[in-house]
Amino acid sequence: MPRRVSLPSADDLFRPTSPDGSDRSPGEAAERPAEQAVDQPADQPVHGARPAPRRPSGRVRHDEKMTVYVTSEELHDLEQARLTLRRTGLTVDRGRLVRAAIALALAGYEQDGEDSALVQRLRDA
Repeated sequence: MPRRVSLPSADDLFRPTSPDGSDRSPGEAAERPAEQAVDQPADQPVHGARPAPRRPSGRVRHDEKMTVYVTSEELHDLEQARLTLRRTGLTVDRGRLVRAAIALALAGYEQDGEDSALVQRLRDA
């Protein structure tokens, strides 16, 4: 009797990863209606307006990848922070934690410029 492997369907493989189903691959941008294709990113301020607060991307499909090398101590600290958050009821992975930290650092830089904690830490390094 031949064994047949049960494979996932296309719906399972290409399920939306964002709550509103708005995640699309770059090739699907041409299929969007004209009014959606011209939208400006939310983090670019309109002339004279304050920029919207920067937010981490959270649990969505990410199209870009970046490799960051850290020391074993930094990795240990990151994992400790993740486990501490888990004990308080907030389960996050390391990537999400790093994206949130990046959003905080960049928001502080946008708000305070040269006086931001990010610039001070980079000067001290």
